[in-house]
Amino acid sequence: MGKALRVILTDEQRETLTRWVRSGTTEKRLAERSRIILASSQGKSPREVARQVGVTYLTVYKWRRRFRRDGIGGLQDAPRPGPERKYDSSTEKRILAMLDKKPPDGYASWNGTLLSKALGDVSKDQVWRVLRHREIYLQRKRSWCISTDPQFAQKAADIVALYLDPPENAVVICVDEKPSIQALERAQGWLKLPNGKSLRGYSHEYTRHGTTTLFAALEVATGLVRAGHYNRRRRKEFLHFMNEIIEDYHNKEIHVVLDNLSTHKPKHDRWLQRHKNVYIHYTPTHASWLNQIEVWFSILTRQALKGASFTSPADVRQAIDKFIAVHNRQASPFEWTKKIVYSVTPQKHYTNLRK
Repeated sequence: MGKALRVILTDEQRETLTRWVRSGTTEKRLAERSRIILASSQGKSPREVARQVGVTYLTVYKWRRRFRRDGIGGLQDAPRPGPERKYDSSTEKRILAMLDKKPPDGYASWNGTLLSKALGDVSKDQVWRVLRHREIYLQRKRSWCISTDPQFAQKAADIVALYLDPPENAVVICVDEKPSIQALERAQGWLKLPNGKSLRGYSHEYTRHGTTTLFAALEVATGLVRAGHYNRRRRKEFLHFMNEIIEDYHNKEIHVVLDNLSTHKPKHDRWLQRHKNVYIHYTPTHASWLNQIEVWFSILTRQALKGASFTSPADVRQAIDKFIAVHNRQASPFEWTKKIVYSVTPQKHYTNLRK
């Protein structure tokens, strides 16, 4: 085959090849080719290089020739043609256009398999690939509640102003009720699995032991919560709870944030006439999320009620009272932040509350 020409390296090429050989992250084939070129630069014959690296001498000839022709880049794999491209941008447009059409009879929404069958010549894998690229999740559902209150902006601004800049020497409290909290008794604890592992949980079966209604008031400036337990949530129970609350704020201006429940706003309110220092601020229609007590109800549910087992409504009330006691020892006001999220209409914006 004749004597192969000696491989001559520049300092930069030698440094690069040495780095590839020593690096633990270099691909094995690239490191092997680098060793071939480095050994060849020492004047060794192809057969000597082959024995040193552990390859055939034909492999040595191949990569010496590629290096002399293309340099460092010649040690990389040459591009392979592969099969012809099956899908193009028009395929993506067809998939997205199909989503605007009604799904087949008997189905409420599209999925990858249905889209593939409807298109006929597109695999379901390609459908899911396009959907992932476009961040389209067919089974993910969003819900929204759009306020139709014509005075939405005015009412929302009034409540937000109370939270951010309350009147001097005044108290701002958020009041609402959580009705029909169920006392569910269910088996719970640790379950040992056949493989020796254990998990904690509860049975899906339960026994109902009645319900209870919780009235709660959150003091915006401190985060303190007061609660009252009742069997029903009529106007009578609401006023009884309010009388309990305002007793703590003698000779102070009290601003109360409430939603539009009928028991909160009768046409002729003699109670308000007797309590001149109490001012009611109603949230806009379908916008009870502006009431901070709703955030606290969510915390209560997650941390004290969800998954728990109760044998009576009295047990539920006791658990709530214990949680309130713990909460009030470390209470702090919510940090009020606003994040605008556009959904169906750009006029709708949501407000986030976090501890």
